[in-house]
Amino acid sequence: MNKPLTKELMMDTALLTKRLRQETSSEVMTDSASRGRYATDASIYQAMPVAVFVPKTAQDIASAIQIAAELKVPVLPRGGGTSQCGQTTGAALVIDNTKYFRNILDLNVDKGYVEVEPGIVLDHLNSSLKQHGLWYPVDVSTAAQATIGGMAGNNSCGSRSIAYGNMVHNVLGIDAWLANGQVAQFGSYANSSGAAKQLGDFVKDLAHTLQPEIEAHFPKVLRRVAGYNLDIFHPQSELPYTRDGSVNLAHLLVGSEGTLAYFKSLKLQLAPLPKHKVLGIVNFASFYKAMDSAQHIVKLGPTAVELVDRTMIDLARSNPSFKKTIETSLIDPAAQTPEAILLVEFSGEAHAPLLEKLKALQELMGDLGLPGSVVAMPDAGLQKNLWEVRKAGLNIMMSLKGDGKPVSFIEDCAVPLESLAEYTQALTDVFSKYGSRGTWYAHASVGTLHVRPILDMRRDGAQKMRAIAEEASALVRKYKGAYSGEHGDGLCRGEWISWQFGPKITEALAQIKQAFDPKGLFNPGKIVDPPKMDDASNFRFPPSYKVISLQPALDWSAWNVQNNPVTEETTSPGTGGDPAQGLAKAVEMCNNNGHCRKFDAEVMCPSYRVTRDEKHLTRGRANTLRLALSNQLDLQDKTSPLGSDAIKDVMELCVSCKACRRECPTGVDMAKIKIEFLSAYKKRVGHSLRDLAVAYLPKYAATISSIPLLPSLLNLRNHIAPIAKLQEWVMGISAERSLPIWKSKTFWRQKNTSSHQYSPAQLASQDGKGVVLLADTFNAYFEDENLQAAIKVLETAGYQVHIPQKSKDKTKTNAYTQNTCSKEFCCGRTYLAAGMVDQAKATLGELVSHLAPYAELNIPIIGLEPSCLFTLKDEALVMGLGEQAISVSKHAQLLEEFLAKEAKAGKLTLNLKAATKGVLFHGHCHQKSFAAVTPALELLKLIPNAEPKLIESSCCGMAGSFGYEAEHIEVSKQMAEASLLPSIRKSADNWVVADGTSCRNQIADGTNREAVHIAKILAAHLE
Repeated sequence: MNKPLTKELMMDTALLTKRLRQETSSEVMTDSASRGRYATDASIYQAMPVAVFVPKTAQDIASAIQIAAELKVPVLPRGGGTSQCGQTTGAALVIDNTKYFRNILDLNVDKGYVEVEPGIVLDHLNSSLKQHGLWYPVDVSTAAQATIGGMAGNNSCGSRSIAYGNMVHNVLGIDAWLANGQVAQFGSYANSSGAAKQLGDFVKDLAHTLQPEIEAHFPKVLRRVAGYNLDIFHPQSELPYTRDGSVNLAHLLVGSEGTLAYFKSLKLQLAPLPKHKVLGIVNFASFYKAMDSAQHIVKLGPTAVELVDRTMIDLARSNPSFKKTIETSLIDPAAQTPEAILLVEFSGEAHAPLLEKLKALQELMGDLGLPGSVVAMPDAGLQKNLWEVRKAGLNIMMSLKGDGKPVSFIEDCAVPLESLAEYTQALTDVFSKYGSRGTWYAHASVGTLHVRPILDMRRDGAQKMRAIAEEASALVRKYKGAYSGEHGDGLCRGEWISWQFGPKITEALAQIKQAFDPKGLFNPGKIVDPPKMDDASNFRFPPSYKVISLQPALDWSAWNVQNNPVTEETTSPGTGGDPAQGLAKAVEMCNNNGHCRKFDAEVMCPSYRVTRDEKHLTRGRANTLRLALSNQLDLQDKTSPLGSDAIKDVMELCVSCKACRRECPTGVDMAKIKIEFLSAYKKRVGHSLRDLAVAYLPKYAATISSIPLLPSLLNLRNHIAPIAKLQEWVMGISAERSLPIWKSKTFWRQKNTSSHQYSPAQLASQDGKGVVLLADTFNAYFEDENLQAAIKVLETAGYQVHIPQKSKDKTKTNAYTQNTCSKEFCCGRTYLAAGMVDQAKATLGELVSHLAPYAELNIPIIGLEPSCLFTLKDEALVMGLGEQAISVSKHAQLLEEFLAKEAKAGKLTLNLKAATKGVLFHGHCHQKSFAAVTPALELLKLIPNAEPKLIESSCCGMAGSFGYEAEHIEVSKQMAEASLLPSIRKSADNWVVADGTSCRNQIADGTNREAVHIAKILAAHLE
């Protein structure tokens, strides 16, 4: 339905753009890449917007609505873009509320309400409310990125709706722009006036006329969000809209999906933050038994009862981020995985009564024939971690490689609890009938279980989707449930509104739409006159979807697979049929859920945290790449879509932090993809002088350090401003930055260097006390004191240390020995940063070849610089270096990882004196990505009185050469100022420990404080 509209509206795009730019102060985007980033949400659909508008003020929104109305252009409000049904896709002027329109307007703690702008994110709101002992309790799993406006538009629910109700039960009022530009106040009907009262009267008359139809067709379950809330005058839900039975006109707008009005502000009912919570996790050997038990468990008065099935448990156990946490929920992690677990939460003002509730749960399960099936979890920290795994449920499922994906279209059905077991069994049989299966999870407390059959939408998925939907709807009707229970209607359930309510109510919904929006310009095609759910022209991956042929620089064959929708087993690498050899399928792993929009204590996504621009998200980059790789962008130069300016635009602020590699639940690895982009882009435009200076540092560093007086001469740049300015003009290296200090006496020119040469056999004979220590370029030539400190610590602890050195290498028997890209052994990191994959491979291959014999004898390979060390564990595995690279990767580890492991095994002998001041630790992004921060903190705890504290921060902003580049310095500083530098300034008397050389330089520049490598602080505290 939206496709013809696109062609009609494109004629007005130029005038629309001109007027928006002239009459507002906001951001307007009309290029295909920008529009493409807003063409999708977390659904299977895609529709190219007419333009994208990012408003800075409320007046700008009002002006945009007026301009669009005059030009007959539809308007689509957008929050986090996390809708699973296509609500935020459409050929319209898409208005992004999240960048600027996200403020708290009023907070009344005594009366327990808050008024907010629609673009505010739920987690950000609750973070502000926490100090007052309050929260907004509609706790959706996407709370880190979901906006209040979007939640109200969908009538979101959350895990604790059994205790707090849905969004509609917690909205007190909405001020909204109507289609004519007028602002109307929707609140208490009894006190309404003006346009709101007129519209309320109209709906009231409809409701009274249709009361018998409403009573006959509206589901009585709590979870019913389809259509408009026509029943506000005759409530049908088991939980009334208001506590006192009054009518609130704001509830007409909740769940309207942006089709009736544009939210200006929302007044929300707050709840006291529970002081205590306990969790009981019930393990079931039978899925049916779990479903049947839910109706009994809810009688104990829990605040949540959430399901996680066996498939999701297994997927979580296979993910390093979730494995330990999910296993805390199991009676016996070593035994067979349960078919399902139910997370049963109780909360209240006192802890003791909640423990009694846990006992009651255990007794109940015994009465139901399942004694000893409950894991009691009173610890708040363990509970929080487990809830995070549950919240990641959809993303965990979407991590399945191959074209078949779990598809949202019947994931929202709600049935009465007494029918839940029969319904799930019957639907499982339906999936089996069509050669698929579903993973079940979510809200057992209210009969809404999210289940998504695995379908391949590029092939026969649409036909199966229709067939399964038909049979699922029959089951929903049989059990007197609701077809749309939480995620809204959008494009995938809009056509089922008439099925649910019948023709008379469907016509009434159209009349409501006409009364609110006579021209039909607010998000057309949703709720009223929707398209068919399986209209392939609306799919993100229609049958016509084709990827360009491409030979990537790295090996992406692990992604180039297909899957079995029943067993979820994947074919062998390289068999997936991707013309881009797996690169396209790696990019397509992004399901658009927007987890990268979060602002929590982790890293992803540093650039977005500064700019709040969609293009600086992992999601925004992935969407742009997908469109480029499938020829959907209007590119001037089509010879290299991957190396195009459109991709450069989104990759410009990617700092290759690798956070998405770990924190993106579907594993979109933008740092590796950036290497692919750089390789393609630099082949197209060539390398700059700065690129060459950075890339070839391992080659010329030795030469500079060996020429008398040259290091001192080069160091003058840090003290004479005109030289720094000249360098900025010539090379683009910011004059505001101090550069690393060149030295004449480098590590390689120390007298004791040559004494650390041992063969693999010699180290293997040391009874586990032989190690390899890598002398990376940065520590060898600029901060050799870190290497000296590491040697001192290791030798004091009784280890024999081998340091790889080219001139001393006795194993020159491979193809890489002729490499001239580095004077000494090097990981090739600097070459990768410039897109020089061939040079990186030659350099890295040489190092891997030297290390392989040591790895084969299980000798630990230790590194000091995280970015270098983790190149051995990451990029080395996709550069065609074979089994040797795999062997080396398994033994490569940071100094702290090795020492912490030895300490835990009781093998570390280090006498450390007490610290005289505390320790702050900043984790390098790659440390965080590879879970190497915890070992560092454990090691620092061995220093008496150190009491190490982790600085909760994202990327430091330096990111190798990124923070030195003139065009990036302001963004670099903003990244550092987000939390890292302020935390250090507040703790003037502490040690600051940071393993990354670029991190230490950022800290020095930003605070005038010295940050030290962990090796130095250990050496300083040796007895």
